[in-house]
Amino acid sequence: MVVRLAKIGCVGAVALFIALVAFGNVTDYGTNFAYVAHVLDMDGIPGGSMIGWRALASPALHHAAYLAIIATEIAITALMGVGLLSMIGARKAEGQAFARAKGPAIIGLALGFLLFEGGFVAIGGEWFGMWRSPLGAEALPSAFRIAITMLGVLIFIAMRDEDLG
Repeated sequence: MVVRLAKIGCVGAVALFIALVAFGNVTDYGTNFAYVAHVLDMDGIPGGSMIGWRALASPALHHAAYLAIIATEIAITALMGVGLLSMIGARKAEGQAFARAKGPAIIGLALGFLLFEGGFVAIGGEWFGMWRSPLGAEALPSAFRIAITMLGVLIFIAMRDEDLG
């Protein structure tokens, strides 16, 4: 039971974090939108860079990208919330039932990992050269930390659950 409660707690903590991130992005749209636009414009990388052709200078694309990020964060929060409630409901059930209850949380954690590792670290960091910009260089370690946290929780909750004795 202790391991199940730990899994529930870990899912709850990550769900709370992503919910707060999404809430902040919705209620303070302009702050992080400016950051996304800055990354996509690639205006922080050194002049004459060979990757400058990758820049997307369209405000419409900036808004579309930012709205996709927010929508993904909301989907992650919803999936993890459903998974959390399912896990709480199945905490005293047999191992297979508890394992099935983890499904939405597992999907949410995987989607979160893809957003932060694939979206921020790979696309933002490598494709748009975020690491070359002073602002971007500060954000990449945070995105990586979040991705690794989500991956760690994903691995932990995906571990096999025994029947309660």
